[in-house]
Amino acid sequence: MLRTADWFGIRRVVCSRDTVSCYNPKVVQASMGAVFRTRVEYLDLVKWLGSSGLPVYGATLRGEPLAAGGGPQGAAVLVIGNESMGISDEVMHCVTHPVLIPNLGGTAESLNAAVAAGILMWWMSS
Repeated sequence: MLRTADWFGIRRVVCSRDTVSCYNPKVVQASMGAVFRTRVEYLDLVKWLGSSGLPVYGATLRGEPLAAGGGPQGAAVLVIGNESMGISDEVMHCVTHPVLIPNLGGTAESLNAAVAAGILMWWMSS
């Protein structure tokens, strides 16, 4: 996700305190240097989201389907949940715009978090 954020020019990534360290060797390797070009912060996510003053988009299977070119106008926050558990209930209460990446005929139940994040970063930047 850090490499994808870097690709889209996202210079700040905020993580919950229970997210893996961005300096974990596997994360550093997978980021292909993005970890050194992107500010990564570990914060109380609920508190930060509540005080950000920005629209908060959250990827969920119960969200509003994305519309082409319908990304947010201006700054916004994108929340991607845990790979197996999704967005926690506590964080979900901070989401102002639940969104869904439509399944266009496939049989998979869901996308993995990194793929969903990439699609949503593209949508938000369009």
